[in-house]
Amino acid sequence: MIPPIANNFVAGETAPGALDHVASLNDDGVKGILNLLGEHYDERQPADEDAGQYIELIKEIDRSGLDCCISVKPSQIGLDVGDDVFVENLERIVAAGDDRDVFVWVDMEDYTTTDVTLDAYERLVTEHEGGVGVCTQANLKRTPEDLERLAPLPGKVRLVKGAYSEPKKVSYKKKERVNEAYRDCLELMFEEFEGGVAVGSHDPAMIDHAKDLHDEYGTDYEVQMLMGVRDDEQRDLAAEGVPMWQYIPYGDKWFSYFYRRVRERKENALFAVRAVLS
Repeated sequence: MIPPIANNFVAGETAPGALDHVASLNDDGVKGILNLLGEHYDERQPADEDAGQYIELIKEIDRSGLDCCISVKPSQIGLDVGDDVFVENLERIVAAGDDRDVFVWVDMEDYTTTDVTLDAYERLVTEHEGGVGVCTQANLKRTPEDLERLAPLPGKVRLVKGAYSEPKKVSYKKKERVNEAYRDCLELMFEEFEGGVAVGSHDPAMIDHAKDLHDEYGTDYEVQMLMGVRDDEQRDLAAEGVPMWQYIPYGDKWFSYFYRRVRERKENALFAVRAVLS
């Protein structure tokens, strides 16, 4: 069953195929966030190569005129090799995005990577006066403090619940507590952020909460969902005028991507199966 399931969640193995998928989304008012699959490289060469592929992807997005941006994982562009390798490659990617007006998101991985990721983001978004975004995870107990730090910066921040199985000392484990933390973090963001809020969630309750907070505070926001999850709802939100972005993985490492997501938490496996069956 892996190939048909993967086809629901991955937009092919090549950049042209992924851009074709974005074009079809744009026809329905949905925008695209492209992510070249790959992570946890422990040698510099593949990290540098993927950084180079992102730079070429930025050029292709610019030429295509599609409503699209990119999102990169720190461990894909060198974090497991060394902090300096990650920062150097991220600088190259962000500079290319700045030159061609293509937004660059920086994904967040497990809690041990939070500080170096936020430090790199803060420096680059300040130097480029925007054009960069970073992901934060509501299940981490530190996130409200991180959001206070990020609020004055000119970039964007995506809030997700968190997919990694983190130690209890640094994270909330119960679903109800994570939902509570997500709601609280969203309200903090709508109240204090001026550059907009990215709601990374498939949960209808959280999306409705974001709509209510927008009505209360007037803060701009967008919704981000994964490819293959609640696709009809994505189109419906776009039709309602909500800025809707689909996170689109692609590349020849689709099997390891799917396998890793399933292994991280048992909820991921159930979530994937429900998404396909629905």
